[in-house]
Amino acid sequence: MFLSYLIIFLLAAIPLLEIAAIIPVGILGGLPAFPVMVLAFTGNLLTVILLIVFLDKIKDWRRKRKGNDEEAPSKKHKRARGLWNSYGLFGLTFIGPFFVGSHLSALLAITFGSTKKRTLTFMTASLFTWTILIGIGSHYGFDFFIADEENLGFITRILHPEK
Repeated sequence: MFLSYLIIFLLAAIPLLEIAAIIPVGILGGLPAFPVMVLAFTGNLLTVILLIVFLDKIKDWRRKRKGNDEEAPSKKHKRARGLWNSYGLFGLTFIGPFFVGSHLSALLAITFGSTKKRTLTFMTASLFTWTILIGIGSHYGFDFFIADEENLGFITRILHPEK
């Protein structure tokens, strides 16, 4: 059981495998919703905090690695800029995790002019909110769709309402 929870924590910490993917997978895999939610939130938030704290060192490392060549903005960068222009820090941190990921949202929020402290505050609130919504939605949603001895499942209830 410990290994399962460790895997949830580590996968949620990986920038591309965020809470939006890991929480449903963990709950669908049969783990209790609350521990999955806590560990996924903690893993994702930990790496966002590390990114924000060490942002200057990451920028220096990237600059040395890439040189002074300016690259054309990527699709994710353009989407994030559009969110920033339309909705500001709130939009980028609350909507961004689904479109560009929480790590990139935090990085770009600071790049676009937000302070590290405000970005961390908004990202923490965003990750907490999405953890609750995704966790509850996954828990009750999968219970609704999956059949077992007590629950016939969504498809069975539609096809055989007499059961």
